[in-house]
Amino acid sequence: MEKKKVLFIDRDGTLILETDDFKIEKFEKLIFYPNVFQYLGRIARELNYELVMVTNQDGLGTPAFPEKDFWEVQKFIVQCFDNEDIHFEKVFIDKSFPEENLPTRKPGTGMLTEFFSEQYDLPNSLVIGDRITDVKLGKNLGCKCVWMNDGRNLGSTDITEDRHQLTDYIAIETRDWQKIYEYLKTC
Repeated sequence: MEKKKVLFIDRDGTLILETDDFKIEKFEKLIFYPNVFQYLGRIARELNYELVMVTNQDGLGTPAFPEKDFWEVQKFIVQCFDNEDIHFEKVFIDKSFPEENLPTRKPGTGMLTEFFSEQYDLPNSLVIGDRITDVKLGKNLGCKCVWMNDGRNLGSTDITEDRHQLTDYIAIETRDWQKIYEYLKTC
């Protein structure tokens, strides 16, 4: 049996554009990432990867971030991708805050333990995300990351030190879905 390669894809800042308040709980705030349908569609049709969405949604379910609003937008996002023949095999959403340090929160792998099996080819899988935590998730899964770095918080010491230590886990750094597709064609 051939092992499955997986693309662990972040949501906000990767599939849809990030907002300044880091919450996309209203349709007015929802903007899909440029060219994501065209090139993720080509990846889904032409390349042999299982697509998995993995996202941290800080405080989902709190009064400041009601679940009802979030789920309407989330279902719409998934439906838009389904309509373009881009199907996520699984969707993992962590609702915790960073200070809780839960193993389910990226870069922890607590939500993804099923992928640590003989069925999956993690060394040839990839994480695609916009945060340094996505690069760390790649390291923790034993794979590399496509870092869609938007430059947020790059001046902080933590990010600079982390980036230096994580260089070997960054396959490419780009915010262009066409370049991601072209890179994956060579893998």
